[in-house]
Amino acid sequence: MQMWTARLFGTAASQMLLVAIGWHMYELTGSAWDLGLVGLYQFVPALLLALLAGHVVDRHHRGRIVAACFAVQGLVALALLLAVLEKHDTRGLLLGLSLVLGAVRAFQMPAQQALTPLLVPPAMLSRAMAFSSAGMQGAIIGGPALGGLLFVAGMAVVYGASVVFFAVACALVLRLRYAYTPAAREPVTLATVFAGVDFIWKRKPVLGAVSLDLFAVLLGGAVALLPIYAKDILHTGPWGLGLLRSAPAVGALVMSIALTRRPVERNVGRTLLLAVGLFGVCMVVFGISKSFVVSLIALAVSGGADMVNVVIRQTLVQLETPDAMRGRVSAVNSIFIGASNQLGEFESGATAALLGPVGSVVVGGVGTMLVALTWFKLFPSLAQRDRLVVAAPSVRPPPA
Repeated sequence: MQMWTARLFGTAASQMLLVAIGWHMYELTGSAWDLGLVGLYQFVPALLLALLAGHVVDRHHRGRIVAACFAVQGLVALALLLAVLEKHDTRGLLLGLSLVLGAVRAFQMPAQQALTPLLVPPAMLSRAMAFSSAGMQGAIIGGPALGGLLFVAGMAVVYGASVVFFAVACALVLRLRYAYTPAAREPVTLATVFAGVDFIWKRKPVLGAVSLDLFAVLLGGAVALLPIYAKDILHTGPWGLGLLRSAPAVGALVMSIALTRRPVERNVGRTLLLAVGLFGVCMVVFGISKSFVVSLIALAVSGGADMVNVVIRQTLVQLETPDAMRGRVSAVNSIFIGASNQLGEFESGATAALLGPVGSVVVGGVGTMLVALTWFKLFPSLAQRDRLVVAAPSVRPPPA
């Protein structure tokens, strides 16, 4: 519960900070290009440092790494608070601190993912992942909303609140107590740094689950096109855009709560693939819909389907991975997640330029369904996986 609360505060602070930096940059420069640079400056260091970060996570105390990441993000928020108060806020400062945030998150994601299995028994990991995801989705919904309310009092108030939230998250993580066994000190080599890639490649269920998510989000994501749908297709304006952006998170929150109460225990591989297929169906429905209500429902259901994918995939990856490798494997997983989100937005924009927004979303949804069907054949060990926790075979003693 302590780690869940820490992640709740940390995620809410992170969401507030991201919204604040974007708004701050646009107020300073009025440039959409600079808004794109903020995202790029956070993505590049996260991508470049991910494998090294995974190696560090496997060699050092994971709780302290997570706490340090919260602390550094709090210092970034504090620097922005002081810059606003002293009127020293500049475009260069915002971009430079965006680089710092990207570097920090390269370490935070694998450390958080690798820490969770140390806090709960394997049989409870699926529920723990769902419970953690529920808190994350709540923070993703509530963080920007809280930041928007605080903006009324001024940008400095948003940065100040972020500092407080990060401080609370850091303190809670430092108070965690769990069994920690220091890893053997091995020299850093290319083999040890890329060990996570090698591990995933050799474990077909893990490779199937991670690559399935990559292609599903890459093809099926439509976040980048929501402004076009809100303005030109559904004719709702900014308020409608806000609801469209929130709908997947609301669906994901509801599903994560349901999975906490009733986790998927049987036919997990088939359920994972069907959830991705349902995600594709929802995107096709959203793509062709001219009704605002139908569009909201389609996006909410897609968020619920994606949450099933997230919980099963993350639980499977953690259970299949030895503890000494979890940091590096989680780092590779974070690369897949980051790449699919960023490249997915580019893919949506590029295909929309060729096919129009409706064509882009529909083709992406159909592509996602085809990926799910293809993965049934490509990764039979994943499709046939019955349980997340595979019981060890019983060994009968030899006759006396």
